[in-house]
Amino acid sequence: MLLSQIHEPNDLKKYSVDELGSIAMEIRQFLIQKLSSTGGHLAPNLGVVELTLALHYCYNSPDDKFIFDVGHQAYVHKILTGRMDQFDTLRKYKGLSGFVKRNESEHDVWEAGHSSTSLSAAMGMALARDLKGGTNKVVAIIGDGALTGGMAFEAMNHIGHEKKNLMVVLNDNEMSIAPNVGAMHNYLSKIRSDRTYLRAKDEVELLLKKIPAIGDKLAKTAANLKDSLKYMIMNGVLFEELGFTYLGPVDGHDLPKLIEVFKQADNVTGPVLVHVLTTKGKGYSPAEADSHKWHGISPYKIESGQVLKAVGNPMYTEVFGQTLIELAEQDSRIVAVTPAMPGGSGLLKFAEKFPDRMIDVGIAEQHAATMCAALALEGMKPVYAVYSTFMQRAYDQIVHDICRHNANVMFAIDRAGFVGADGETHQGVYDISFMRHIPNMVMMMPKDENELRHMMKTALEYNDGPIAYRYPRTNVPGVPIDAEMVPIPIGTWEKVREGDGVAIIAVGTMVQVAEEAAEQLKREGTQAAVINARFIKPLDENMLLELAKTHGKMVVIEESAIAGGLGSAILEFYAQQGISGLDIRLMGVPDKFIEHGSIKEQCQEVGLTAEALTQQVQKLRNDHHFAFGKKTLPS
Repeated sequence: MLLSQIHEPNDLKKYSVDELGSIAMEIRQFLIQKLSSTGGHLAPNLGVVELTLALHYCYNSPDDKFIFDVGHQAYVHKILTGRMDQFDTLRKYKGLSGFVKRNESEHDVWEAGHSSTSLSAAMGMALARDLKGGTNKVVAIIGDGALTGGMAFEAMNHIGHEKKNLMVVLNDNEMSIAPNVGAMHNYLSKIRSDRTYLRAKDEVELLLKKIPAIGDKLAKTAANLKDSLKYMIMNGVLFEELGFTYLGPVDGHDLPKLIEVFKQADNVTGPVLVHVLTTKGKGYSPAEADSHKWHGISPYKIESGQVLKAVGNPMYTEVFGQTLIELAEQDSRIVAVTPAMPGGSGLLKFAEKFPDRMIDVGIAEQHAATMCAALALEGMKPVYAVYSTFMQRAYDQIVHDICRHNANVMFAIDRAGFVGADGETHQGVYDISFMRHIPNMVMMMPKDENELRHMMKTALEYNDGPIAYRYPRTNVPGVPIDAEMVPIPIGTWEKVREGDGVAIIAVGTMVQVAEEAAEQLKREGTQAAVINARFIKPLDENMLLELAKTHGKMVVIEESAIAGGLGSAILEFYAQQGISGLDIRLMGVPDKFIEHGSIKEQCQEVGLTAEALTQQVQKLRNDHHFAFGKKTLPS
């Protein structure tokens, strides 16, 4: 087994190109075997085996910088850089990250869980290299899906202007997570399929080389002729117009051709783009047949491709998707908008039923937000279905185009809270903090699937501006569903459990945690009140004033950042009202990034458990430093 002899990239260089082909087969077998137990991003990595091998064969990491866009396609890179023996821990708590991770290896030079950042990073590293007088290579590996992101075009424009020496490898598999959409996708399709151009270019070069004595020289100096050929046969050469030397397309599974084209790229002065055609899921028939399903996969049976999913209640995402169909049947103004996540956001069935009212904009969260504002201003009811972590990318548009216009956009914020194995780049714990303070915004979070349905009805009937409902990446509790959806009065909370002395104010997933803690406290003789703070903005001011009179001690618990979260909002309210003497403790996500693991492990790490809440209430109940109405000092 050759693969077991590779502990660092330089070990590759002692093998022939033919032997690299054997190593590629071993890598595929290794990935298929390991991910059958751990799950992970299988299809993207099977598609870049030869590409990653060729890059490490031709260049010298970490001196030469490899910048992987998103980074979920870097498993092969991890294998070749000494981390093969850690794959049993992939995406597990304290284990190997599913993305590029700087503290894992010196070969990981850029971290990203969001797309379209690699070209900007490459430009920064090329600038730094030149300012320091270095000569190392800078290589960005970006997918055709990520190339639809606006940030990638901003970077290409700058790179082409500055003429820095760097290489962009365009990994073109016609997919991001879902099938790609848009003009760039269509342009790349034209290049892929334009065999007339490819054949004509090769024939011109072959003809020139046949001329005795001077043929090779003519072939090398025929750049102008070949440029003319491109313009005659192809409908525009976008990359070359942006200042890149374009090479390709090349078969991304042909190692000799990949190595040859990288050698050609090294002879180019200035930025070069190598267009590589790959097949997502290459070498494993279930993944090749359905690369969307196998983009990120749970553990599976290798022989059959059967995914081993635990039987349980549906995900909140599924409830959202089905409920949106029901509402859209009642209201023709509803339009669903997603930035390249129709499957992940639960909208595939909606798209089948309402193809004209389902808009996938590609990886373009900013564009999606502004478009939703305009749809709303024209009387439609846009539902912006987006992961919490990806909505961060549209912050300015939410402020400037949606909230400032007071546009009636409905935000369906998926993956709110911890997300598990995807880790710190994907944690949905910041949206409360960056949306709550924006004027005109209304924010809700349900305690269960039944309340989510009522919130969706609330949002549909709300006409006074933007309104958001956020829901977690978990299975629903499985509560009974009301036959009819009814709006919830804006800004009203629900008292789930009566109590005295201490009140627990919880939101979303933490309501169930609060009820479990209250049961434990009851067995110990403490009757804690539990409040479902289902509206994060506006707050239920009447209930807060009541609690100030009846409960001098409170714990606020939320699966989101403490800074700027629900607890902060409650403290702000009491401060504005001039109410002092209350003893309020905040439980949430502290001021640090929480890494990958299970959602349960992530909650345990930051103390968002029934046990930790019980201890906090007991401590608060026994703390005599504070008395209602005045602050007393400890004796």
